[in-house]
Amino acid sequence: MTALLAIESVSKRFRGLRAVDRVSCEILPGQVFAVIGPNGAGKTTLFSMVAGVLRPDEGTITFAGERIDGRRPDEIARRGIGRTFQNVRPFPALSVEDNVVIGALLHAKDMEEALERAHQVIWQLDLFAKLRQPAAALALPDRKRLELARALATRPKLLLLDEVMAGLRPTETDQMVAILRELNRTTGVTILLIEHVMRAVMALASRVLVLHHGAAIADGTPEEVVRDPAVIQSYLGAEAL
Repeated sequence: MTALLAIESVSKRFRGLRAVDRVSCEILPGQVFAVIGPNGAGKTTLFSMVAGVLRPDEGTITFAGERIDGRRPDEIARRGIGRTFQNVRPFPALSVEDNVVIGALLHAKDMEEALERAHQVIWQLDLFAKLRQPAAALALPDRKRLELARALATRPKLLLLDEVMAGLRPTETDQMVAILRELNRTTGVTILLIEHVMRAVMALASRVLVLHHGAAIADGTPEEVVRDPAVIQSYLGAEAL
């Protein structure tokens, strides 16, 4: 099967610091692929290069058979890549509905179509009862789902999720895992996620890439990765054994 996203020998430096060091991986259509590693490992920098916020110093990024490295974020979004952020960024004074409509307008031909798409996504993420509430009034779990809804409203082929489980309680994490699993199953959307919550990674991902000091130290199934001595030493700790 041809990869939907191919990252080949990508590197990024900041004032001499190599934040990402010749990282390569392939994400297949419909796959849930996780990127894990300690803080400062280069995970968000890698995401930012895929999303067009940063330009790689070396290497190539190909999406759906077309090179996208160096393209603007809006161009990449129009090609079918949606992204959430580690620190959720809704428009706080706008309602849940209006926040999601803004995302839907990326591809909708008119406001009627944008509203229809927004309501569909809001219903999927169990936010319909809070349709008219301002984003600023939402608790963290609902803000996380709103962030996901805004990205989904753009009709992505690939969804980049940056720590959507961070700060959630175990039961809330399980609910988010169930939502993502169902979205992947019913819509076929491909998911690339950064996550520290290993229970979520183990439940969702079919493949995991581990970064440390910007370099890939492991790439395999979740079961393989959590038993890798280099991953245990650099990230998971001896208690993972």
